[in-house]
Amino acid sequence: MAAAAAAVESYVVVHNVAKRHNVGTLARSASAFGVAEVVIVGRRDFNSFGSHGSSSHLRFRHFHSLSDAQLYLHNERDCDICGVEITEDAVAVSQHPFRKSTAFLLGNEGTGLSAKEIEICDFFVYIPQYGGGTASLNVTVAASIVLHHFGVWAGFPERRREGNKFVLAEKPTRQDRKNYFLESAESIIAERKLRRENASSDFFNGKQIDDAQSDLLDGLFSA
Repeated sequence: MAAAAAAVESYVVVHNVAKRHNVGTLARSASAFGVAEVVIVGRRDFNSFGSHGSSSHLRFRHFHSLSDAQLYLHNERDCDICGVEITEDAVAVSQHPFRKSTAFLLGNEGTGLSAKEIEICDFFVYIPQYGGGTASLNVTVAASIVLHHFGVWAGFPERRREGNKFVLAEKPTRQDRKNYFLESAESIIAERKLRRENASSDFFNGKQIDDAQSDLLDGLFSA
């Protein structure tokens, strides 16, 4: 168990998750297991379906690149980055091979962690399986398991219960527009440039920015 639980935090890094609605379910697990912040890399908008309102209790942070997220987690949060993947040097998560605050990076549901994602990881854990009916777990299930193990190791205090439910925290009094990240004008300019450069290569799956997000960007840019 961690020596100083109060100083230890967990983070979730979301990048290249194929099924975008999984982010909402990830948010629900992150909220349940005491995650300090969800770091989303790449697209700024996300689908909160499946979060059951828990996303309003979480902090979200956005970066355009994995290298920027890595710098933030290493330098500003003093985190190890843990890849959840079956690699040659991966340790079973049940062994709790944690040293300090940890950010968990989960791979695409079909292909796992990419080479670029593996490069930013400091170590890897895998989830032991005991039945032979499936080769891997859904990304949201995997996240729940590793986050629970980290919480046990870190000694996070258990939430109070009433009846057959855990007691919900009060929602923040001020909430930004859901499912978008508020950023600086410089960051918005960088994203617009990136969209233009990649328009011909179907970088954003052939989808144009929707009207709501466009209005938000325009409002932020002109502010």
